[in-house]
Amino acid sequence: MTDEPDPTSPYPPVAVSVVGESFDVDVGPVAHGGHCVARHEGRVVFVRHALPGERVSVTVTEGGATSKFWRADATEVRSPSPDRVAPPCPWAGPGRCGGCDWQHAGLPAQQELKATVVREQLAHLAGIERDVVVEAVPGDIGGLGWRTRVHYAVDPSGRAGLRRHRSHDVVRIDWCRIAHPLVVEARVTDEGWPPESSVEVAASVATGERLVLADGAPGGAVTEVAAGREFRVSGGGFWQVHPGAAEALLDAVLAGLEPQPGESALDLYCGVGLFAAALARGLGPGGRVTAVESDAGAVADARHNLTDLPTVRIERGRVDHVLRRLRLRRADLVVLDPPRSGAGKAVVDLLSRVKARRIAYVACDPAALARDLRWFRERGGYELVDLRAFDLFPMTAHVQCVAILGPVAT
Repeated sequence: MTDEPDPTSPYPPVAVSVVGESFDVDVGPVAHGGHCVARHEGRVVFVRHALPGERVSVTVTEGGATSKFWRADATEVRSPSPDRVAPPCPWAGPGRCGGCDWQHAGLPAQQELKATVVREQLAHLAGIERDVVVEAVPGDIGGLGWRTRVHYAVDPSGRAGLRRHRSHDVVRIDWCRIAHPLVVEARVTDEGWPPESSVEVAASVATGERLVLADGAPGGAVTEVAAGREFRVSGGGFWQVHPGAAEALLDAVLAGLEPQPGESALDLYCGVGLFAAALARGLGPGGRVTAVESDAGAVADARHNLTDLPTVRIERGRVDHVLRRLRLRRADLVVLDPPRSGAGKAVVDLLSRVKARRIAYVACDPAALARDLRWFRERGGYELVDLRAFDLFPMTAHVQCVAILGPVAT
């Protein structure tokens, strides 16, 4: 059988699966997404559970004979990296839980892998050459026991677990090693649940409160604390999952913006009001903050959390729609914390009109950040002034960045 389609055939080519095939590869550099790049007979293979410089045996998990690339798991390590460690979780590894990407690497190596990804995305997508250091979050304990919000999937028999990588299959576990003890103590994996449903556990380290929400059911809230202030976060609402994350991000944003009394600010994708509250305090009674959020639950929480701050105005709606409706002509400072997909061209274009002296961009995806940074320079007239990266999600491939932008020097 040939891999090449017959150009004279009236029928579409049939993809010949190579899933399950095994071979050895030399592992190359890390790539965005929790894997490394290797090559086999000229074809790119994205390999999980490997580290740069290793020689490993892999088994293909996705791909066909004519695919441009394959995905594979490293099933045997023939020549290990000095950064390789034994995974602390027995459920981490090929064919098991897909929640963690780098449990087989020591924490310093994980942070360097993430720094490499950020550097490469900035260079490739934004044309920015910059050294990057990924900082550990204060209070982190060996990268374990930090996750205060966990979504469990329930299998057809009613037992809760976590999903395999790029799969709907549920892996039964005893308990998650990166989950905070408050989450583990809910004992979700020991209980019976409606088959093929879901369960979310949300816990507050500051107050000890915990919610268990079955199948997305709303109800209840936990109280989070940051910068000496309480924030209500309703069940299913967004709050940073690492206990040290909110303070770390607040410190980075405020240090980059240096808010001055009497200035005006925009807090876009404001969630339950974390940055808006800090900005209002920094700008004082003569300042003003316009906070924008599309999620109805988050807006209700933000209005509750910021009710004592008369200088904050909360607007509900998509960021681009609200900015067009308000027709703002001036804001001294901007904070934006968009979803993983980034802010996008429309928001960048609209922000270019407000002539802010500083913009703080909180990003959970380095590729989306890099694309938006390019657009900020090309379309908005802003350039990168400073960048900090934080290891808010140890053992996973995720990394959080705070980029500070200022007007392009003329």
